[in-house]
Amino acid sequence: MNQQSAVKVLFASAEAAPLAKIGGLGDVAGALPPALRQNSAGKLDIRLFLPFHAEIKRKEPQLGYLGAFSVPYRAGTFSVELYVTMVQGVRTYLLDSDVFNHHSPVYHGDPGLDGRKYASFSVALLEASRFLDWRFDILHANDWHTALAVYALKTLYKNDPFFKETRSILTIHNLPYNGYGSESAMTELGFPAGTDPDLPEWALLTPLPLGISAADRIVSVSPNYTREIQTRDFGCGLHEYLQKNNQKLSGILNGIDTKVWDPARDPLIPYPFDSTAISGKALNKAALQRELNLEENPEIPLLTVVSRFDYQKGIGLIFDAIPEDVRKSWQMVLLGTGAPDLEARAADLIREYPHKIVSLLKYDEVMAHKLYAAGDIFIMPSLYEPCGLSQMIAMRYGNIPVARATGGLQDSIINYHADPDNATGFLFTEKTYEGLVSALNSAILVYRDKPTWAKLMQNAMRADFSWNASAQNYLELYRDLINQRGN
Repeated sequence: MNQQSAVKVLFASAEAAPLAKIGGLGDVAGALPPALRQNSAGKLDIRLFLPFHAEIKRKEPQLGYLGAFSVPYRAGTFSVELYVTMVQGVRTYLLDSDVFNHHSPVYHGDPGLDGRKYASFSVALLEASRFLDWRFDILHANDWHTALAVYALKTLYKNDPFFKETRSILTIHNLPYNGYGSESAMTELGFPAGTDPDLPEWALLTPLPLGISAADRIVSVSPNYTREIQTRDFGCGLHEYLQKNNQKLSGILNGIDTKVWDPARDPLIPYPFDSTAISGKALNKAALQRELNLEENPEIPLLTVVSRFDYQKGIGLIFDAIPEDVRKSWQMVLLGTGAPDLEARAADLIREYPHKIVSLLKYDEVMAHKLYAAGDIFIMPSLYEPCGLSQMIAMRYGNIPVARATGGLQDSIINYHADPDNATGFLFTEKTYEGLVSALNSAILVYRDKPTWAKLMQNAMRADFSWNASAQNYLELYRDLINQRGN
């Protein structure tokens, strides 16, 4: 990086913990900027830009009001108010406007409303930097919600001297969510249709493909997912484009916040423990068994699921597998909410196996921590998983994952059957409940071998999923972009 002055990075996201978190993007955007700042040795000025969601307003963070500015669009201008707060040492700007925010949820669930919100926000955050007179060197956008900011630099602001030296990175967290439904908002804001001949026709007014086309560098959230999105099965119609342009594509595995997810210091679990003193894990298990009216028996493996109830997450495979495996000695606790038909199947299981299966149809942060700490086996049979964070959290708590070998799950879990000495979990490849049952049976068999299981737990708990390694990889990308600018 430039030795004379700090490199300025505008980090744009739809959500960021702890201010606003809906999914994994919120975890990443909340943790990565502080890690980048800490690992840059003072050579990085990174600032986070977010919509001022109603959810953030309810939390009443300590704010500074910076003023209001106007954003041009075809029918005139719209006004944006700008606020600033600090999150883990990172200057964080909150943009508020009746056009794209006005007491709205993080995501409406309506493609048109979400398209209007984030297309407007993408332009507004660029104008916010001008209002601040802050000429950033790199725009780091995330997913479709801010991909249009990247596209705007190459179209709406192509000849604007304020952004002349700006370079861009777009991180793809989940390729299927591409911003379809934003067409009218883009037209209203003056965005031209894409002209990249390598893009399919349907992508020429769709935010994520346009951002991918315009970005100087593209990152996916795991090396294996980077390979997968270049295939027909995972590429969502963009695989040929990504193949042709793979020279600007790389994969960087996400991390987790190891201060939040630390079994030795977690205030939300009854008994702290770590890899050198794992006895506390058994105490957490016993406490949870009592709390949920399960048989308090250390010999019975406790299977855990913390997930959105979505077919993508393989929840259907779990429900299909249970009748095949229910006669075996195990207990299961599921925590999550989502698709009504999957919730209904979960409720049926409670009625059918009341002393064996507990299904908590909600999201409960405290209970999630308890499940990670108490569980023996963590089930994550995702049909696809760009990165996944739950398996990393589970491993940190000695909760051994049984997962499909896809995306970041394959990158982060060392399969027992491939490398038993260094293993951290169990992987299966088939998108079938039979594959899940086979992997579960393998895990339960090893569970009976206490010395081997203890070694497996220690391997998993000692795996480094901090943001340090990922931050260093991103810093290298930043350096490359700055160096290219000078050539």
